[in-house]
Order: sequence, then C-alpha cells, then structure tokens
Amino acid sequence: MRLATLKRGGRDGTLVAVSADGARVSEVPGWATLQAALDDWDAALPAMRDATHAAEQGEPVDPTDFAAPLPRAWQWLDGSAFPTHGELMQRAFNLPPIETDKPLMYQGMSHHFIAPTDDVPLPSAADGIDFEGEFGVITSDVPMGCSAEDALAHVRLVVMINDWSLRAIAPVEMKTGFGWVQAKPACSMAPFAVTTDLLGEAWHDGRVCLPLTVEVNGEWFGSPLGHAMAYGFHDLIAHAAHSRSLAAGTIIGSGTVSNREHDQVGSTCISERRAIEMINHGMPKTGFLGSGDRVRMETRGTDGALLFGTLDQRVVAAA
Repeated sequence: MRLATLKRGGRDGTLVAVSADGARVSEVPGWATLQAALDDWDAALPAMRDATHAAEQGEPVDPTDFAAPLPRAWQWLDGSAFPTHGELMQRAFNLPPIETDKPLMYQGMSHHFIAPTDDVPLPSAADGIDFEGEFGVITSDVPMGCSAEDALAHVRLVVMINDWSLRAIAPVEMKTGFGWVQAKPACSMAPFAVTTDLLGEAWHDGRVCLPLTVEVNGEWFGSPLGHAMAYGFHDLIAHAAHSRSLAAGTIIGSGTVSNREHDQVGSTCISERRAIEMINHGMPKTGFLGSGDRVRMETRGTDGALLFGTLDQRVVAAA
C-alpha cells in the first residue's frame, strides 16, 4: 500500500490511499488520519486495502495537495547508521572516533514535518543551511525492551526524509553536551509512506537497498544506496526501545545515506561533500544553501517507478 495525507481536514490532514502512478487518491472510510490508522492498524487494514484499489480510479491529485504523511508525530528519533559519513567527518575535522558499540541516535523535533513541495523557511544563510537525505520507518506500538529480532514486526511504513540541518549552529550545541535544538529545525517528508511489500527485494535485513537521489538547483548531487547501514532499522528500533516504549507513529531515521564509493555515487548532504573536498584538496569548495536554492530528492523502486514520490522544495528566508 502507498498512503499519504492531504492538506485538508485539520492539523493532521486527511488520510488517503494513492494509486500506483501517484496521480490519484481515495479517502479511507472510517479512518480520518494516518495516526488513527496506526493506532489501530489491524482494524484499519481492510479499509486501507479497499481504498488502495479504489485509488486507481480515484480523485486526481496535484503534488502540492500533499502534506507530509504524518504532519506531526509522537516521536522522531534519528540515527546515524552509515559509518562512511561519520568517518569522513572525523577525517576532515580531525575528530576522535566515537567509542561506542551502540547505534548513534538523537531525539529531534516531531511536532511538525514540512510538506513535500512547501517552501522551507529558515532564519539565515549564515547558519550553514544543509540537507540530509534519509530513509525512515514509522512504527506500531513497540514495547520497552523489544529485541532486534522482534523489531521488524513493528515496522508499519517506510518513508523518505530530508533532515534539514544548520551546520554553523550544530558544533556549538554539541559542545554543551545537551544535544541539538536550534541546529535541527523541522524535517521534510516525501508524500508517500509505503508498506514494505512495495519495496520487494529492496527491503532486506531491515534496510532500504535502493539509491536516494539528490539534486540541488537542478544538478545531480548524489545517489548513494541505503544498503550500507551498519545497523538496520530493527537494530535502531531495539536501541530506541531499550528503556522506553515507543508509541504507534514513532518515526525512526537512518541518518544521512552515505557510501564508501562516494567518488562515484556522490553524497546526500553538503557537509559530507565539503568533508571530502577538505580531505582531497585541503579546503571545502561547495557552499551551503541560501534563500532561493532548491533541493529535490527521490527514490526509484526496482521497477523504476517513484517509490515515495518527490521532495522538491525551495529554501526561503523566514518572515
């Protein structure tokens, strides 16, 4: 199933199923929002399946009609599961390795996810505006102490995320030891949340084994593959649930998608490209974003079709 939320019906929007080509939708009778369906997934399944069939002849939809699948969520937990990304940053900035045998994860802002074609207002280009292309999962209720072996049963949907970051602020906040607040504004989410069966063989070992392609101002930036996670989503879920339960509708991110073959496949964030430039040339060449810059992200399935729809957004100065 491919599910989405339309920008109507209140702050949490209106749940719809989406046709295979992404051009038509059908509301899900009895289930107003995606969060309501996640809260009682088994009961909602028949209606969502019927709506999926109906969507093939459903209401035409414009890409600008879509909100984020979850316009607001109970919890957003972002991992950093691609080791190449961390290693490049450590080499470029001469940082010591992080000594841990556990996944890296922080808890970010969850009360607002930006719609996939909406402008992204940010305070100042001087803050070092960057994007981060990620895959994510949306969970059912996860009990405290859930094991990695049991965790994949709690994955309800897979999503694609742009985790906006303000690089000039991040190191200052990290030094406090209290984590990020100002450096991590609202994330954006691609329009379609999909069940794992739509990924087919590309959903393997708790990983999305597909390229996440990024363009900046119409030029290709990178297409690294999601298979290179040191920890799969089952590991990330188990880590998050070690000492707390997770509510249905919790979103867990993979962190910046990054591959060792970055010279061929590129990157999904500016900071990583700048780190590569520092390693290779002694100084960064690529600048961060400013007002008017546009970032586009998409992932194509094994059949070549857009899996999550398209994130296509412009950075603007906050009013």
